[in-house]
Amino acid sequence: MDKLGYPEIGFYLNHPLMARIVELKEKGFADAKEYDYAPVDLGDAIENYKQILDITGDVAANIIEPNSESVDLEGPHLENGRMIYASKTYENLDATRKAGLWGVSMPRRYGGLNLPNAVFSMLSEMISAADAGFQNIWSLQSCIDTLYEFGSEEQRQKYIPRVCAGEGMSMDLTEPDAGSDLQRVMLKATFDEKENCWRLNGVKRFITNGDSDIHLVLARSEEGTKDGRGLSMFIYDKRQGGVDVRHIEHKLGIHGSPTCELTYKNAKAELCGSTRLGLIKYVMALMNGARLGIAAQSVGVEQEAYNEGLAYAKERQQFGDKIINFPAVYDMLSRMKAKLDAGRALLYETACYVDIYKCLEDIERDRKLTPEEKQELKKYQRLADAFTPLAKGMNSEYANQNAYDAISIHGGSGFIMEYKSQRLFRDARIFSIYEGTTQLQVVAAIRYITNGTMLQNIKDMYEGLEVKDSLQGLKNRIGLLIPVYEETLAYVKALENQEAQDFLARRLYDMTAELVMSLLILRDATKAPELFEKSANVYVRMAEENIIGKMSYIKLFQVENLASFRAAEPEVAAE
Repeated sequence: MDKLGYPEIGFYLNHPLMARIVELKEKGFADAKEYDYAPVDLGDAIENYKQILDITGDVAANIIEPNSESVDLEGPHLENGRMIYASKTYENLDATRKAGLWGVSMPRRYGGLNLPNAVFSMLSEMISAADAGFQNIWSLQSCIDTLYEFGSEEQRQKYIPRVCAGEGMSMDLTEPDAGSDLQRVMLKATFDEKENCWRLNGVKRFITNGDSDIHLVLARSEEGTKDGRGLSMFIYDKRQGGVDVRHIEHKLGIHGSPTCELTYKNAKAELCGSTRLGLIKYVMALMNGARLGIAAQSVGVEQEAYNEGLAYAKERQQFGDKIINFPAVYDMLSRMKAKLDAGRALLYETACYVDIYKCLEDIERDRKLTPEEKQELKKYQRLADAFTPLAKGMNSEYANQNAYDAISIHGGSGFIMEYKSQRLFRDARIFSIYEGTTQLQVVAAIRYITNGTMLQNIKDMYEGLEVKDSLQGLKNRIGLLIPVYEETLAYVKALENQEAQDFLARRLYDMTAELVMSLLILRDATKAPELFEKSANVYVRMAEENIIGKMSYIKLFQVENLASFRAAEPEVAAE
């Protein structure tokens, strides 16, 4: 393999929003006067992105992927309170640093490449296809976006060039008693008047890349508080000392990615932004970026699982024929590819929404936005907020499904450790858990579903969609599904029972996402039928099957049914 990369990824460099993203990101191409590698126009910017994708594909195919098996077997280990990566991970780090693939989203004045989020997601997807565990380490560089957004200029000057030079990052949020419920974080932050700094004391658990160089830490700065309003964000620099790794978790998958338990003992730290906004503002921004990162990671594994299944099906013979010719197998493969293509379309749609509003926020730091720009910012921020939980949740589930199917195609061989499919299966399982489980993605998305925002988005997408003649029948079928979806949504709201609505929320979420992805894959198939037309035919039919099934389930549901679904009877107190 000379290079890891797919024409489907490059296709999204021509996304309908890309020209606007480049215009905003490059701020009139002013950097071209100061940096000889900065683009001078849209075409030049797209060529720059292609070159970076080529470089990443080369590193992924020739270094990261060949190292992945060794890294999975060795994993990181603990020595004297410090985490030591698997030996081949150091090779991966060295290669990505030499290729200039660190701090890539940051402005050039700090040593970055000023890449849009969409392009960063492309790099992330490619690295994940090579090794999802290493992608975790590499992609955490995106924590620097939060420091750039909320830190002071002095902090930017101090930390951003270090990340651009290849220093790693982590976000230290979770604690033994605060998993998804981050309001319960109790790591204590106290101000040291004598040293004019903050001191951190406590324990953090399940911290990815936990012995990194630069940490963003959620801690309780307001004594006597017990909710999110008492939490602030801090920057901890490993050079200052005061944090030890107490334990490295032994995990099912992503073995190359160290998951650490940390002890903070009077560790010196800097406040990032303002006190009390750590959870309600800064972590929300951090988590949305991380969730998009997991969506990209998931698409990378979806792709690799499909590749493994397809390659094996083309070679394996049973009953005198290649198994790829068996309907049960090619049905499985066609669904894997359809999920991959539809999920990727949702990923880059979401990434482009994020890019536009983030670029406008960045411009707003230098000047006032025009009324039109303010409206544009609000529009794309709303879209990004609504689409991010769909992109993360659906792609993480699709990665699990594709990895499962890849093993099924391999049969008994898929259960053997020498085959790659088992590693993809083990790696994928965490995607629908960390950075917010799929159930939490449903919670994040449901208000945009029940308040009609997503219904209107779907109607707008449908009305604005022009398809080639051969796809018109598929568009018509989606047109018939939209009123089914609207009617189902109205039925759930009419129940006027919160528990019932929560119980049915996952089905509404799936229906919403499948309609959105059906429309996106049709759009893309019209522009590039050679890449996407087959997947469009499969995905729309699959979505139709699922949406009608979920509609039937919901329309037959009664509130009194809830008792039947509870896992256990209420406990009775002992006499």
